[in-house]
Amino acid sequence: MIRSLLPTVWRRSESPLRRAEENPFFALHREMNRMFDDFFRGLDLSPFDSGRNMETFIPSIDMREDEKEVVVKAELPGMNEKDIEVTLADNGLTIQGEKKDEKEEQGKGYRHREASYGAFCRFIQLPEGLDIEKVDARFKNGVLTVTLARQEGARAKGKKISIKAG
Repeated sequence: MIRSLLPTVWRRSESPLRRAEENPFFALHREMNRMFDDFFRGLDLSPFDSGRNMETFIPSIDMREDEKEVVVKAELPGMNEKDIEVTLADNGLTIQGEKKDEKEEQGKGYRHREASYGAFCRFIQLPEGLDIEKVDARFKNGVLTVTLARQEGARAKGKKISIKAG
């Protein structure tokens, strides 16, 4: 019964009460679970493993911005562009997808088949002043690159505030 209490081992049909994009502590919780799982996996003593491989797939995200654009890169090795969905809403970019892997090996007198599955969803908070009509997403060699152009004069909307003493 303890398996149903841990978000990292929920079955696909169940859904958590809050998604990662709604609660920043969920991402921290997931990362802590991953670190403990990695530690115990190395010792072959994982307390919740029960003989099943419970690896999670969390893609690395890199974001840079300059005066003209914001560029978000996600490392998605072993995936195809058809397995990935990118949406832009509420001043944020959501990258989600499913990673499926199947291996089959046959030899004389044996057959070994293995399948793994992992779904992910990453939400990246974006700065204001982006032109949502000028978005470009490209996928090459396992790296997704999303480029968002800044609106004309978006930087000029800011205002410097003077500080007064006492």
